[in-house]
Amino acid sequence: MKKITPYLLPSFSHLFFVILFISLSIPVGQGLLNDCDTGYHIRAGEYIMETGAVPHEDMFSFLDPPPAWTAHEWLSEIIMALAYDALGLTGAVIFFAFILSLTYSLHFRFLKKDSDHLLLLTGMLLLVIASSAIHFLARPHLFSLLFLVIWYFVLDSYQYRNKNYLYFLPLLMLVWVNLHGGFIIGFVLLGAYFTGNLIYYFLRQGEEKALYAGKSRTLFIAGFICLLASLINPYGYNILFFPFDFVFSDFIITYVQEFRPTSFQDFLVYKYLFLIMLAVLMTSRLRLNLIELILVLGFTYMSLYSVRNIPLFAIIVAPIIIRRLDDMMRSSENRLIRFLNERSASFMETEKEAKGFLWPALAICLVLILAVSGGVKHSFDPEIKAVDAVEFIKQEHIPGNMYNDDEIGDYVIYAAYPEYRVFVDGRNDMYGEEHMRDHLRVIRLERGWEEVFKKHDIQWVFFNADSLLSRHLLERDDWHLIYADHVAHIYVMDIPEYEYLIEKYGDVEPVVWEE
Repeated sequence: MKKITPYLLPSFSHLFFVILFISLSIPVGQGLLNDCDTGYHIRAGEYIMETGAVPHEDMFSFLDPPPAWTAHEWLSEIIMALAYDALGLTGAVIFFAFILSLTYSLHFRFLKKDSDHLLLLTGMLLLVIASSAIHFLARPHLFSLLFLVIWYFVLDSYQYRNKNYLYFLPLLMLVWVNLHGGFIIGFVLLGAYFTGNLIYYFLRQGEEKALYAGKSRTLFIAGFICLLASLINPYGYNILFFPFDFVFSDFIITYVQEFRPTSFQDFLVYKYLFLIMLAVLMTSRLRLNLIELILVLGFTYMSLYSVRNIPLFAIIVAPIIIRRLDDMMRSSENRLIRFLNERSASFMETEKEAKGFLWPALAICLVLILAVSGGVKHSFDPEIKAVDAVEFIKQEHIPGNMYNDDEIGDYVIYAAYPEYRVFVDGRNDMYGEEHMRDHLRVIRLERGWEEVFKKHDIQWVFFNADSLLSRHLLERDDWHLIYADHVAHIYVMDIPEYEYLIEKYGDVEPVVWEE
């Protein structure tokens, strides 16, 4: 039998890239467009390119004076705008599909440094991907996942494999700090490795003490240079405080769904990864070293504190689990495990020969050809997003200040800015606690909600069809429903300015909700 050329044989990491890239690029359900934040990021990128300046105050809302805005994702937004300019929303989705595929294929290669048991590695990576999938969205935070994998590999290589790539970290930080606020996780990781080495310095004697002293000193210097690199951004040293201002705001953390605590009652693959980690750590003969202990405790706490941190937890704990699972598999006398070990060794022989970089390149070319020809097309789903309702307001050119919710605000910015400006959108941190409390007061129809309307001179409402506010306005004589579908309702006040709309659409039937 003729032997297959190594350049036609894809490695496991290349297979993961191809499968993940194609599955994320081909439209199935909402995919990476599960929320409309993607839209306002694209418009922000376009604004930056048009004006040649990174904004320091908001331009998308009608609030006066405009709120101060730390556009910490400005570089990501420019990249998203460029992808959008090339292929529309499809371009943005394909780009982030590439980022995700690259992230987890690199993570697989990282895991291979601690084990050559391909079946074990494959199972672990699938578990990591499935746990992280809850936050697979075409948004800037995906850059942080990619940079976290690279950053973690550099630190791990320095600590355990005597390979010093630390000089890359300041360059990575220079880019990361301008892409996404998750750059702070880089400092958290550096802090964990530095602290572990410093404690060992005080506990050890002789050559080991000198070894840990050197590592502590080198990591401190690397961290300091990274800190200097992080100051090269449009907001200077203020960018360092931004992640903490957000995280330590109890109200914002409670209000934003993706920042809420993790619930094991929800269907999350994460909980199985969490339980596997506990089982492995309790039964493994390999004890956690101090650095691993700090990472496990820190990122486990973060994952329980907020759903948004689950992908970070999965990336961090995977190598720690793999080291122990590999040891357990190798030392086991169980017949089934021995069989799996033998099969894995056989796969590894093929893996060593594989150099099929061709397959990822072909996958990218195939998807791009389909996108250019219209065979692959992504858009916001009108069945769950206010797509049709926004087309209506663009047609009618409704004047006055609008009240809306976050998701509708995001889509209005994407599809109807600058003609329409919003009351609120996905940038909850920018609007601040006082404004967001006013927003909640209206949503819940709490005492004083009408005062919020007067305060902001709200004259029409664009809101979820099946909501307490929509039901209430439907019963009011001073508000008129002029548009209704199963996603959104639009109401206008009974004032002369809207008389023509009331006469034109006065017979609109509301959505009938199922109780």
